[in-house]
Amino acid sequence: MTLYCRFVAEHPEQALHRAYHDTQYGFPLTNDAELFGRLILEINQAGLSWTTILKKQEAFRRAYDGFDIGTVASYGAADHARLMGDAGIIRNRLKINAAIENARRILALKATFGSFKGWLEAHHPNDLATWTKLFKKTFVFTGSEIVKEFLMSTGYLEGAHEEDCPVHNWVQTAGASWTRL
Repeated sequence: MTLYCRFVAEHPEQALHRAYHDTQYGFPLTNDAELFGRLILEINQAGLSWTTILKKQEAFRRAYDGFDIGTVASYGAADHARLMGDAGIIRNRLKINAAIENARRILALKATFGSFKGWLEAHHPNDLATWTKLFKKTFVFTGSEIVKEFLMSTGYLEGAHEEDCPVHNWVQTAGASWTRL
């Protein structure tokens, strides 16, 4: 039996990745703010290392008002400028625009599905290709790798943990309902 998935065991910053691996990665999220926050983190990871994002995770939470969807959806020019000047996060105009626009789109989804979680559940299970098409139609800055990692990290797609990883069973116990890749 391995102690951790290969990626974590072989990663130079093991403590940082192990904490995420053991307590967050693959565990189902039920809170819309946490789901939205994970989407923001996955979008910001594009082109960068996950280590960078993990180190900035709390700065993202502060900068985006605890990932409160309604608050982020109401951001205007001053908030955009504040985010562009925040060295604690990724200062990329397209990624900041995506966070704000996706918050607005999630608010629109709430009218029909009650919540972001409700929207995800209404479309689950799906295979990765169907999820990717759906995300691209619904959100901005959501390519196939972002969608895959978002869904794996929130318990919708399998693959977050190797089967011989002890966390694999914890995630299943926590209620993950994976669709096979």
